[in-house]
Amino acid sequence: MSLGQHLIELRKRLYLAAAGLLVGAIAGWFLSDFVWDQLREPIYAIINAQHRNAQINYPDITSAFDLKLKISLYVGLIVSSPVWLYQVFAFLVPGLTRTEKKYTFGFIFTAIPLFLAGCAAGWIVLPHVVELMTSFAPTEDSAFINAQGYFDFVLKLVVAIGIAFVLPVFIVLLNFAGVISAASIIKSWRIAILVIVLFTAIATPAADVVSMFLLAIPMVMLYFAAYGIAWLHDRRAAKKVLAFEKELAL
Repeated sequence: MSLGQHLIELRKRLYLAAAGLLVGAIAGWFLSDFVWDQLREPIYAIINAQHRNAQINYPDITSAFDLKLKISLYVGLIVSSPVWLYQVFAFLVPGLTRTEKKYTFGFIFTAIPLFLAGCAAGWIVLPHVVELMTSFAPTEDSAFINAQGYFDFVLKLVVAIGIAFVLPVFIVLLNFAGVISAASIIKSWRIAILVIVLFTAIATPAADVVSMFLLAIPMVMLYFAAYGIAWLHDRRAAKKVLAFEKELAL
């Protein structure tokens, strides 16, 4: 394909991805009330756990509309992800080699489930985080929580933990690319566990530390799983090099 044909193909893929996102955002508009009801559950739990008045606050006239629009866009982005992800692949895959295609598909089909699992883990520990953060206020005070700020907080927490679950996939990719070896991965296991514990302690500052371990244990397991895959890859690569050297010797 010429440069002009590539640009035409890119425009076509962008239009289809934008159309999918628009349809998803429309669906997200109708689902936004349900999503917001689920996000508010930790706020209601404060009333029972801390025996204080807790309310979502809309400080501006347009705050409720802006929030509904933001939820719609994020829900639309998630709902339409199969469409725009396919458009990205449909544009990139024809130009990749067979090995590059294998690595690309392996990365996507591994990273997406791990990201979703991380987001689910973030959702599970969310009530503990909200309860702890609001518990620092005196019991005689009320908790009036800004709606936009609360939504941004939930989004950052869930997405951050989702990304953390995908990091072992990047470790495996770096190993396959020859940047790091399995030996270097396992050599740094103490540092890795320390970083994971610190991250989970910051992301889930729950007083009972149960939430921290709910995140730390699967992340540590994923780290050692990444090492296992890297070890198998290095072993296979070493055998190929050895066989090639024997052929040269003959």
